[in-house]
Amino acid sequence: MTTPAKPRLVVVGNGMAGMRTVEELLKLAPDLYDITVFGAEPHGNYNRILLSPVLAGEKTVADIMLNTRDWYAQNGIELLAGDPVVAIDRRRRLVRSQSGREVGYDRLLLATGSKPFIIPVPGHQLDGVIAFRDIQDVETMLAAARNHRHAVVIGGGLLGLEAANGLMRQGMEVSVVHVADSLMERQLDKPAAALLKQALERKGLRFLLGANTSAILGEDRVTGVCFKDGTQIPADLVVMTAGVRPNIELAQQAGLRCERAIVVDDTLQSYDPRVYAVGECVQHRQATFGLVAPIWEQARVAAAHLAGAGHRRYVQQATATKLKVTGVDLYSAGDFIGGEGSEDLVMRDPRRGMYKRLVLQGGRLVGAVLYGDVQDGPWYFDLIQSGAPVGAMRQRLLFGKAQCEAMAA
Repeated sequence: MTTPAKPRLVVVGNGMAGMRTVEELLKLAPDLYDITVFGAEPHGNYNRILLSPVLAGEKTVADIMLNTRDWYAQNGIELLAGDPVVAIDRRRRLVRSQSGREVGYDRLLLATGSKPFIIPVPGHQLDGVIAFRDIQDVETMLAAARNHRHAVVIGGGLLGLEAANGLMRQGMEVSVVHVADSLMERQLDKPAAALLKQALERKGLRFLLGANTSAILGEDRVTGVCFKDGTQIPADLVVMTAGVRPNIELAQQAGLRCERAIVVDDTLQSYDPRVYAVGECVQHRQATFGLVAPIWEQARVAAAHLAGAGHRRYVQQATATKLKVTGVDLYSAGDFIGGEGSEDLVMRDPRRGMYKRLVLQGGRLVGAVLYGDVQDGPWYFDLIQSGAPVGAMRQRLLFGKAQCEAMAA
């Protein structure tokens, strides 16, 4: 008697979102599917979040590998690395890769991530103009640091500051160009952003805020950056960290419903019930995602449904942000802007370089920005997520968990 063939799961994208979903699936139903994974990069799955410490020289590429090639083999997973999928035929239920390989599927998981946004100014295609997205980008930056002096990072958000710090640690002179008038404006209010700027300037970074890039200069390789006001600065390397766009071309070509990203429901299914999607390529209830916590939860929900244990639903939660720059302590969570009827609790200690701002709404904590003293960040984050009333400890809330618990004892 022949054993019936297992259903086939094909995963498009060998990054953190797709492989976390596979890991969760293996916990729930290790023998349910024959699994094939296609990846654009010629590696196993690695922790993209830790590219900044690799650039800074604090970790190696080997340190950030999550799933080695041996792991795929041990789990019976076929890994086709360096061979991205270029077409999906939903009628015949198969995918075709760049090498021409065709693989059929019963269930398809799209985890195509996002693409860095390269500002389309003149000169953006010159040698030495790159994004900060993968291992190859880090290797390009490390090579530039060995042979060149001036680096310009365009974008003063989380990723840009981490790139700038890493390049500075490698010995380059680094200028950060940002179109807004304060750093990390999506995560920080202006007082915290000002403290951050001062701390990074003391480390040796240079900042040009409110600066609009008009052109990247050079013939074959970049030599400088020009701004709309006519000023120029030298550059041997330009790193674009001006945001990302969900990578949805494949899904669009396959006729899946896409808006800003691939539209999914609370089970992470697309409009085709055989096709799931997770990570930075998805849009759930109008939102898109770039942080790890919501993507891990998406992975758990999608895996449960793929395993046939479809009781879970994806629910969006508040998210927290930390900056990976040695010696700079920064934590931001929830809604730090506030709105009508909200109130702010603020503590400033400029001499110690400390700043805290808590936003309360209806007797509950809805947002927090911490600079300098961040040890209570996770506790504040738990209060934000749980929606617990904080009125009884309002007077001591800024002083942290230990003070509030002592009062309650």
